[in-house]
Amino acid sequence: MTADGKIIFGGAPLTLGDIWSVASGKAVAGLSGDAAFRDGLARSAAHVERTLERDGVIYGVTTGYGDSCTTEIPDALVRELPLHLTRFHGCGMGRILTAAETRAVMAVRLASLVHGWSGVSIELIELLSDMLRRDILPLIPAEGSVGASGDLTPLSYIAGALVGERMVRFKDREMLAADALAEAGLKPITLRPKEALAVMNGTAVMTGLGAIAFLRSERLSALTTRLSSLACLTLMGNPAHFDARLFSAKPHPGQLRAAARMREDLAAFAGRHEPSRLQDRYSIRCAPHVIGVLEDMLPTFRTILETEINSANDNPLIEPESGDILHGGHFYGGHVAFVMDGLKTLVANLADLMDRQMALLVDTKFNNGLPANLSGATGERAFINHGLKALQIAASAWTAEALKLTMPASVFSRSTECHNQDKVSMGTIAARDALRVLELTEQVAAALAVACHQALRLRLRSGEIVPEDLAPPLAAFVAMLGESIPFVDEDRPLDRVLQALCADIEAQVWPLLWESVE
Repeated sequence: MTADGKIIFGGAPLTLGDIWSVASGKAVAGLSGDAAFRDGLARSAAHVERTLERDGVIYGVTTGYGDSCTTEIPDALVRELPLHLTRFHGCGMGRILTAAETRAVMAVRLASLVHGWSGVSIELIELLSDMLRRDILPLIPAEGSVGASGDLTPLSYIAGALVGERMVRFKDREMLAADALAEAGLKPITLRPKEALAVMNGTAVMTGLGAIAFLRSERLSALTTRLSSLACLTLMGNPAHFDARLFSAKPHPGQLRAAARMREDLAAFAGRHEPSRLQDRYSIRCAPHVIGVLEDMLPTFRTILETEINSANDNPLIEPESGDILHGGHFYGGHVAFVMDGLKTLVANLADLMDRQMALLVDTKFNNGLPANLSGATGERAFINHGLKALQIAASAWTAEALKLTMPASVFSRSTECHNQDKVSMGTIAARDALRVLELTEQVAAALAVACHQALRLRLRSGEIVPEDLAPPLAAFVAMLGESIPFVDEDRPLDRVLQALCADIEAQVWPLLWESVE
């Protein structure tokens, strides 16, 4: 990011953090001012024009699309063809992508087009960049892509907006793209041959959503670790399970990191308390092992997603130097599909872990002396108060739904489009599933945060735990929880508390730092 808060497209390779910065509105998109960059884009577009001038054949420019590639387009209609591609793909359904998701998709598409392999003009690149910078966001339906030939239908809503024809969100209003562009002092473009295909025939939707899913899962892994520490502490568990010597015998790096975080969180507690059990149940004892699988896979997932972001992935590609037209299948989203299917499975395992921890906390058979359902009511009031009973049921429901969604989307390839697209990735469905699993798992995390905070308050009230039992980073985290989570001494609705907690998780407001292992 530059000093003035810009992420520069057309220069150094972009990272997932760069995409997140643009998606979250913390940075704006900017184009490289390097003359060689702009010359390369101009040369790429000129290759297309020269090929047309010599009656060359380019798929999707002088031919129909998909299975219609054998249809020769009359010269008089070649320049009209791109607009038709944007229009007949306007059949998306489902929810509209959020503002952050839309920015991520636009940023990833821009990142691909600036490589100069796609035959698009600098005018298109500049308008897409300006729309992203001015927050003119096409309304993109989430459903309708099979993930090869890329994300044709959802990306048609970006291509259509570039010509002024689709609806966009601008200044908190929905309006026709042409009106939004005019209000922003911009003008729609006329798509040149190859340009609609270049915008639409790529993996930007699945990869943009994947970038958001990755960053959320990275943060959720740390949150699950911290909540697991609190669950261990409030159950009066055995911190010796996280001994460094023990983990040196099975040194998966992510697992080591999760164990070290928990060991630091529980160091003060371990120095003051004898464990109540020789061996805690698996959801406590094996927490680093569950979390560690995600931690260990995140670097691989990052590499795959960043490779996709920094690739030219439409078809055909135009070799920048020679101008040769290269027909291939880089729109196939198999790498992203695999990452999203893997990610959602590992995240759902976090939901399952936290749900089991919460089940221990509310049950008097397992919670080591805490009241039933963690109710804070005392005396006669205890008879009618049920504490977190329903919250634990809800957490199990969210967990079950998350686990159900782990069925891999990538194995459900369908032969479509007259059997031209006869093997497809389903990467966009996998990415959408991953985001839903993350949402459900964050809800489980919010529920566990309520349970852990309630249990800690009860232990502090009884004197079984004292403030000195909390290591400084853990104490800082608990203090912030206390600003959002009330003590439940009388039954009360918790839906608004949970909504606020989930918003805090998404906004990453809670301190999740460790002094010795970061």
